[in-house]
Amino acid sequence: MNPFIKSALAATLVILGAGAAMAQDFPVTISHAFGETVIPAKPQRIVTWGWASQDAVLALGEVPVGIPHFGYGGDENGALSWDKDAVAALGAEFPTILPAGREVPVEAIAALQPDLIIAVYSGISEDEYKVLSGIAPVVAYPAEAWSASWQEVITITGTAMGKADEGVALVAELEQFIIDETAKYPQLADVNFAAISEYNGQIDVYADFDSRVKFLVDAGLVSAPIVAELGQREGLNFSVFSLGYEVFDDLTADVLVAYFETPETKAAFFDNAVIALHPQVAKGAVASVVGAELINSISPPSALSLKWGYAQYIRLIADAATAAGK
Repeated sequence: MNPFIKSALAATLVILGAGAAMAQDFPVTISHAFGETVIPAKPQRIVTWGWASQDAVLALGEVPVGIPHFGYGGDENGALSWDKDAVAALGAEFPTILPAGREVPVEAIAALQPDLIIAVYSGISEDEYKVLSGIAPVVAYPAEAWSASWQEVITITGTAMGKADEGVALVAELEQFIIDETAKYPQLADVNFAAISEYNGQIDVYADFDSRVKFLVDAGLVSAPIVAELGQREGLNFSVFSLGYEVFDDLTADVLVAYFETPETKAAFFDNAVIALHPQVAKGAVASVVGAELINSISPPSALSLKWGYAQYIRLIADAATAAGK
């Protein structure tokens, strides 16, 4: 089954499982990792926390009263380009940006007097969930922290807003957009890839269950078998594992997808003589994804960032596939 058809079906099941009829009568009950949340009436003042929920709210035609600060990929105020564009298109004032930091800014959220807090793709703890629930109903992640798919973020947010139908339709539209953009590059058929970045003198390799790898697999690419093999060898416990430069050649793939925050970090990486000798690097079969904003837009994507960044992203990978002889 096409992974996107499968995910659309799963999205529908999420909504049905949430106890909300497609007519979206309130109250709505949504199940999540910490139990169930009842939303008594259509929310008017939504605060989002974590990643991507604010994009889902905006893409569904409403503006939250408060959103997180995005230091990575955001502007000097912590605002993302696609959020600014969406708010402007809705003719509204930009929402309050919550204080930066890993801790949930409880007082700042309370001051906004929300009637719903959406944290579908976040890492809030159960204690934080309980504290926030004293302010307003909270919709947490379905199972594990930072694990909701971009489709789930949209459909669950849509259900919470009273826009379940619109959420499902938006997922279908975006999945078709991915299919259409990917289909422009027949050289990507059956291409396998490994996703990497440089960190602290080693090469980080993104494992098969990392969100950016899952996203490319859903788009029709294949994770190189060596990724799983090396992950097992390295005793993988997380979504990223590290390789020393001396064993970089062990990472065999048709295409390398490499992420760099700046052009300078990219240049320094490829100036390394060991890196330059890697077969795919020598061929030019590397898709260099440069800049925090572009990286943010596709790892993982959101209701707004997907159209902002995916066309450029998949073109870079297609060019690398061409260089690989595909």
